[in-house]
Amino acid sequence: MQTSRLNHWYILFFFLGIGPLSLLAQDVFPDGTPIPDWFRETTQIPLSELGKQYSITDFGVERDSSLVQTKAIQSVIDLAAEKGGGVIVIPKGVFLTGALFFKQNTHLYLNQGAIIKGSDDISNFPVLMTRIEGESVKYFPAIINVDGIDGFTLTGKGTINGNGLRYWKAFWLRRAWNPDCTNKDEMRPRLLYVSNSKNIQISGVHLMDSPFWTTHFYKCENVKLLNLKITSPSAPVKAPSTDAVDIDVCTNFLIKNCYMSVNDDAVALKGGKGPFAHQDTNNGENRNILIEDNTYGFCHSTLTCGSESIHNYNVLFRRSTVEDATRILWLKMRPDTKQNYEYIQVEDISGTAKSMIFIKPWTQFFNLKGEDDIRKSKASNITMKNINLNCDVVFNIQESDQYDLSNFVFENLKLTTKNSNKQRTEFITGVQLKNVAIKEKDQ
Repeated sequence: MQTSRLNHWYILFFFLGIGPLSLLAQDVFPDGTPIPDWFRETTQIPLSELGKQYSITDFGVERDSSLVQTKAIQSVIDLAAEKGGGVIVIPKGVFLTGALFFKQNTHLYLNQGAIIKGSDDISNFPVLMTRIEGESVKYFPAIINVDGIDGFTLTGKGTINGNGLRYWKAFWLRRAWNPDCTNKDEMRPRLLYVSNSKNIQISGVHLMDSPFWTTHFYKCENVKLLNLKITSPSAPVKAPSTDAVDIDVCTNFLIKNCYMSVNDDAVALKGGKGPFAHQDTNNGENRNILIEDNTYGFCHSTLTCGSESIHNYNVLFRRSTVEDATRILWLKMRPDTKQNYEYIQVEDISGTAKSMIFIKPWTQFFNLKGEDDIRKSKASNITMKNINLNCDVVFNIQESDQYDLSNFVFENLKLTTKNSNKQRTEFITGVQLKNVAIKEKDQ
């Protein structure tokens, strides 16, 4: 395993005569609280530590079959669970399936060359209660589903292919016929959905071409995403709403050493929507989120708060390269939802994006549900520092009476941009600009 960047810093500080405890004391979340050691344990769990192995082809599952084999694969998962647990091993080959449901003490491992391929027939996904777009409703499960599990691991060197092309084409055809159709109207599954679970590690695999959101985590704690490749195309057919990672009411969440390039947000923080969302126990906050050492290809935003979000607290996004993002930080402010985004820090970022920070009212599927007054939101203690960026707009921020912005810090920014004289921040209460160098881009 390669030495992490943090270990390089340990060596440097050692030669400078600064002890490791001094360094660790400086590694804190945006509110100043220390980052727990749990976030530094990033070893990928090997197959040998996952328990008894159940290779699916040993139990009647056919390799490279054009037939959907959901029932046969699920029977192997059920057998492992009945016998006290184990790891479901996917050997080299292509295995077509609908929704699979993992149980306590079962894990998933994909060998190199192994492909779990999702069915592009929605009838292979039963309608059931699930969480989607900030609501707990009846909808379709994912290809891989994990609920109420302590200690689930999905790892290996293989691929989960959502096989989304048919769903994407159907979505855009429906949207052409009815521009007001919602993201859920064209029925489609997610690729991975983990809910009500803890101590989760997803590592090593390639997650690609999801029909809907790629990974979605709801009411989870202690989740690690390590060394993943998450992709979906923007051309020739756009893959709509294929967010790489959706974090929904979670605590202690690490995303590290991943590559994300999707036709929507790379990492989106969710938690609920609507005028009474903050009173609904199905909803809640995201807290202690560490996103570091990643690379971003094309995406709508590398980090987004919203569009279904109530409270995001202690989010640290750092040490990453951006190759072709539309936005670095996007705060979606819903006038029908009471939102609070606070203690968010973006630092040590380099690359190319259209906007560094983007804040405007978000009114897609706006619904006050009969209420007369909007729900005013706020964002505070937002820091962006040590950023070297080539972009069209730095501060793409709209002044609005629908939300309050306060205590923003922009520090050590080296930016090349267009129309720098038209970008404003003075309406942010307590805004600080320190060592901000903006060079006008050649037209």
